[in-house]
Amino acid sequence: MLMSVTAAHWIYCIMVLVILGFMMARKETIIPCIVGVFLIGLAAKGSIIGATRAIFDSFIVAGIELISVIMIISVIVAMAKLLEEIGANYLMAAPIAKIIKTPDAAFFTIGIVMLLVSWFFWPSPATALIGAVLLPVAIRVGLPVIGFAVAMNIFGHGIGLSTDFIIQGAPTITATSGGVSVVDVMYQGIPLYAVMAIVTVAASYIILKRDMKSGNIIKPQVEMYNVENTIKYPKIAKWTAIIVPILFLLDIIAMFAFNLVGGDATALVGGTAAIVLCVLCGVLYKEEALEKIAEYIKKGFAFGMEIFGPILPIAGFFYLGEVGPFTTVFGDILPEGSMGILSDMGLLLASSVALSKPVAAILETTVGAITGLDGSGFSGMNLAGSIAKVFGTAVNVSVAKLCALGQIAAIWVGGGTIIPWAVIPVAAITGIKPMDIARKNLVPVIIGLVATTIVAMFIL
Repeated sequence: MLMSVTAAHWIYCIMVLVILGFMMARKETIIPCIVGVFLIGLAAKGSIIGATRAIFDSFIVAGIELISVIMIISVIVAMAKLLEEIGANYLMAAPIAKIIKTPDAAFFTIGIVMLLVSWFFWPSPATALIGAVLLPVAIRVGLPVIGFAVAMNIFGHGIGLSTDFIIQGAPTITATSGGVSVVDVMYQGIPLYAVMAIVTVAASYIILKRDMKSGNIIKPQVEMYNVENTIKYPKIAKWTAIIVPILFLLDIIAMFAFNLVGGDATALVGGTAAIVLCVLCGVLYKEEALEKIAEYIKKGFAFGMEIFGPILPIAGFFYLGEVGPFTTVFGDILPEGSMGILSDMGLLLASSVALSKPVAAILETTVGAITGLDGSGFSGMNLAGSIAKVFGTAVNVSVAKLCALGQIAAIWVGGGTIIPWAVIPVAAITGIKPMDIARKNLVPVIIGLVATTIVAMFIL
């Protein structure tokens, strides 16, 4: 039996729709998010003081949730700025630049590399590993920075994380909740994974080409990213361009050998970047190394906070859709048995509609997408798997395929393509506002979800 739905549930959902409307209108959403937290606080705490405190507490919750991403981006940027000053980043990009000659080749090559690395080590460490090296190459051949960001997101955080064929974290969660085997979810879901990937990539590429042709996207200044051999670089830059990729390659080997994924893999990359920064400062600046490394660290963290500052109030609102952050901010006031506002509302929606095969497919996608609004993608997959089991049994269709469909919706929405704070790793590497990347991904991802849901109606 579904637990009771409180006023906080309804306020949250109404504000989500309002905020999505602001996003579609290309308006900043900080004020609506703060208002949303305040209104939920009024309903939950029953006082203006409690609602006012909740605003700041939501910032703290968001900061705690995002601190690891803030750290890795800041350290990587600090190292990248030093490599850029000595020219090592251009030298590292030179071999790849010989292979990638056109914007089209750059878009697909970068995307495929991101996909492969993401399958083994997940997208966040993959972004840190390859983003800083491949970005100059993409810009040099004329691919706009936003095109680079879209390729990284769509292939890595979209295709790579939603399929998860190697690590199998995502299909394990949905399969366990749905009462089917992991192999069934992966194997029977292949047509859905393929449709989502092909349609979304095609839509992203077509929209990007259209915007480039119409002048909506300004082409990069290629001369700024020249990596030709005619430029004279210091000897230390040439050695650095050899040693740094080797170190990160060893990181990849270590991740594979010691089964380091997610946060552990990210920590290894961040620690390696910090060591590189320390050693290079010592070699380059000698007696001034202590002062110089402080300068680079300041630059890195200034960049990180510039990117994350506007995101914290927005993330603070959406994290309230989960049980943990909601309880931290407002206390244990959710109804008994609640799985969080987003999951509760998804269950309410699923229990309110008469089921058929098309309705089951639409609801599975919708519930998966709703639970992905918290910016995680993984938090809602238990619900997606559970509902797939209920729907599949009721309509007599494949539970495994429904699990795959719910998994696709949850990951593509929440795992890092259209939720602004979920695209932060790519935003930080490229220097583009997270909201701009999310907007650019929004239409292709929606097209992909619609196409995948329609296909699901026929193959369930």
